[in-house]
Amino acid sequence: MKKNLAVVGYGGMGGWHAEHARHSDVVNLVGVYDIKPERNELARSRGIHAYNTFEELLADPNVEIITIATPNDSHCPIAVAALEAGKHVICEKPVTVSSALLEKMIDAAKRNNRIFTVHQNRRWDHEILAVKELKEKNDLGYIFNVESRVHGSRGIPGDWRGKKEHGGGMLLDWGVHLIDQAIFAFPDDPIVSIYARLDHITNQEVDDGCRVIMKFESGLQYYVEVGTSNFISLPRFYVQGVNGTAVIQDWGRPIKIVTCNQWFEENVTPIKAAQGITKTMAPRDDKTITTYERPLPQADVHDFYRNVCKAIDGIEPQLVTHDQIRRVMKVMEAAFESDRTGEAVRTYI
Repeated sequence: MKKNLAVVGYGGMGGWHAEHARHSDVVNLVGVYDIKPERNELARSRGIHAYNTFEELLADPNVEIITIATPNDSHCPIAVAALEAGKHVICEKPVTVSSALLEKMIDAAKRNNRIFTVHQNRRWDHEILAVKELKEKNDLGYIFNVESRVHGSRGIPGDWRGKKEHGGGMLLDWGVHLIDQAIFAFPDDPIVSIYARLDHITNQEVDDGCRVIMKFESGLQYYVEVGTSNFISLPRFYVQGVNGTAVIQDWGRPIKIVTCNQWFEENVTPIKAAQGITKTMAPRDDKTITTYERPLPQADVHDFYRNVCKAIDGIEPQLVTHDQIRRVMKVMEAAFESDRTGEAVRTYI
């Protein structure tokens, strides 16, 4: 039986959630609410019930789950109020703007015995699933370096995402996804050091790009980069292991893998490199490497809502857990601190 869902915030992501709910096999959209009257009117024009107030939505006994898709600074009070009203809560990322506020949300969920989770939908991106598959299949041997990039050329959005008071900035907007993907792909490896640099190219109030280096206890270095002033984009993923390298050039592109089957190569012919010659950087003989492409794994982002509904019924544990949400929040806080001080932050996350 479908569970009744309401969406708070009927903007870009709120509209996405509402539309997906209308075609879901596990939830039924019963209504939306937005603080802006014109957004509520837009919903009604599309045949969606819109509540007149947030309080009216909370008082509706038919509402079982509330998805929050509002600016980042408002997540905590809305979530706590919904949990106290006995609703299960899905919060858009980032969950909130500090670990202290996150703990208030988790406490409210535990106090009211409700499911509380975050919509980390990009765990279902085909590209991160391919990286996770590389690790699990041991295609490259021990993975010592991962580079994850998202590049655009339009600057930071001109809405609330450009305002510090609303929790704007690219670290909180896109960096949160890439950090969550890192923790998702390497879940049992604690992060021991974080170094970050934030860009302010088109916006001085919040970051319009970020670079974060996470060093894991195993020795893995995981680099995430978000750029909004990149007119030539670098690969979406670049992964190095002791026995090979893999690259995903762009969204939806197959993963290219090159593995080494013979480390030493006799009689390496030097090549001319600029104004000199080199053996070290000479390309490998095809006899020593294997090159191939593999399609990206398939996934269905609707599985997120399917999991939430099963977690409510006690059938399976929720996929995006409180501890994972805590880890992502702490990494982002450490990244802000590293950018402020110019130094790496030693930690154990």
